[in-house]
Amino acid sequence: MPEITRKSWLMVAILGLTWGGTFMVIEIALRGVTPFWLAAYRIGFGALLTTLVWQVRGGQLFAAPLTSHQHRTLWIIGFLSSAVPFMLLSWGQQYVTSGFAGVSMASVALIVLPLAHFLVPGEKMTWRRALGFVIGFIGVTILIGGQAFNSTGAQLELPGRLACVGAASCYAISSVLMRRLPKVDPVGLSAVLLLIGAIAVIPTALIVEGAPVLPDRNTLITVAALGLIPTAGANLLRVAVVRSAGPVFMSLVNYQVPVWSVILGALILSEPLPGSLIWALLLIMCGVALSQYGALRRLFFGERR
Repeated sequence: MPEITRKSWLMVAILGLTWGGTFMVIEIALRGVTPFWLAAYRIGFGALLTTLVWQVRGGQLFAAPLTSHQHRTLWIIGFLSSAVPFMLLSWGQQYVTSGFAGVSMASVALIVLPLAHFLVPGEKMTWRRALGFVIGFIGVTILIGGQAFNSTGAQLELPGRLACVGAASCYAISSVLMRRLPKVDPVGLSAVLLLIGAIAVIPTALIVEGAPVLPDRNTLITVAALGLIPTAGANLLRVAVVRSAGPVFMSLVNYQVPVWSVILGALILSEPLPGSLIWALLLIMCGVALSQYGALRRLFFGERR
């Protein structure tokens, strides 16, 4: 059964803030490196860092040997949790609006909900939970605005949109499968998943974009920051949340990301705040409160129901 504690809420809040600010840093990094190689550098650097920490901690992964089916599942999670969605988003965002990409990421919560209902014990889809997630998604859509669904006129816009939705589906499926793994060291799991992702994305970058060009110093610093914080550090938190609180709770991060992206854009880049921000925040908070009603009651009142 999921164990949602104060620590779970704190980790989800940190993830929302971290990933919400990542888009600005990616824009800076893309000035000096191509999209697929950016994904490769991020995942590769993150894999090296987490593997180092894992080995210092003893290097143990699972408490018992895995079956062949569990081995295959681990590889699938590795591909779907970072490499495939990173590449799909890098390619898809060339042809769609950034707003559509944001809405696509918010849809992770709606995709996780039915999957977890059938595949994860203790994650049943109640009317309250479903309604809360729909209200939260409406809030995100209002925040991003109608421009999310405007056409770019690009010839490959439809495949680009499908790529963004595909990336969201990858995150949803990998979270559900991750929860179903046997007892595992979260640091080791984070390292192994990033290593699998690196195995997938580095050859793909070579095939699609050719040999990498050595980035300048500022780009290297930016890429290192991306590999350290929103990739290695955030992946550790994501694994911890999914394994303890469950994939449905983890999916709440996707409602926070667009909010933090807008707020940080205003604070750091002096971008104007949309007039819909307050209404969107209210809807998102209402949706979260409704979907996590039981967890919030236990958190503040110690009640079981």
